[in-house]
Amino acid sequence: MTKQAIEVSNLSFSYGNTPILEDVNVTFPEGKFSVVLGRNGSGKSTLFNILSGMADYKHGSVKLMGRERKDMSFADCATMMGFLPQFHKSIFPFQVRDVVLTGRAAFSSFSPKKADLEKVEQAIEELEITHLIDRPYTELSGGEQQLVMIARVLVQNPGIILLDEPTNHLDVYYQTFVLEKLRKLSQNNFTVIAIMHDPNLAFLYADHCFFMKNKTVVKTDLANHDSELLQYVYNVQFTAVQVKEKMIVVPTL
Repeated sequence: MTKQAIEVSNLSFSYGNTPILEDVNVTFPEGKFSVVLGRNGSGKSTLFNILSGMADYKHGSVKLMGRERKDMSFADCATMMGFLPQFHKSIFPFQVRDVVLTGRAAFSSFSPKKADLEKVEQAIEELEITHLIDRPYTELSGGEQQLVMIARVLVQNPGIILLDEPTNHLDVYYQTFVLEKLRKLSQNNFTVIAIMHDPNLAFLYADHCFFMKNKTVVKTDLANHDSELLQYVYNVQFTAVQVKEKMIVVPTL
């Protein structure tokens, strides 16, 4: 039986009197690459904020590895989950090495040891950004900054990696580069969950897709492509095209 890394049950969330999520039920399997998709305003980022702990919830349940999310301390969560929000900006010209090192704060009590520095070097090498290690973060391009922030997540060595638009600001080369890295992480027993816009990138790289519509989640299986579901979610007619063993979609002309 597949273990579940995150289990969401009967989750509802509102900003004031405006409902954003309604009765969301979804489970993200352990050791897989899962992607959440949907139109703008469908609730994807709100779900991300709740899963990551940046937003509190009162109605429903969110469990990380069997533990209720809202009952866990920041330190407990940091040892289990690393997350990358969609927007991140630093006004201070810290070197890339130091920005990545802040990902070890929950483990080093802000007094990094040799092992922490080694993890920083490993993450930077893994993402092939060694040439940036001494550069000020504020001088990097948007795509380079995104790679640095992904490295910052990796140094936490979390079992669950949660990302909101990880390919945002990246060109085609780095989009495929990052998604290949995320897929490899899931193949090495990390649970990777990404919020994304492009269903084709999800079809090509993810193990599971979850589509949001009308403030809730609809699950689809990549092995059983469903054009009607995509039309329902995006309000666009699609034509499916097979590329090797994978399916991609294009708007029907």
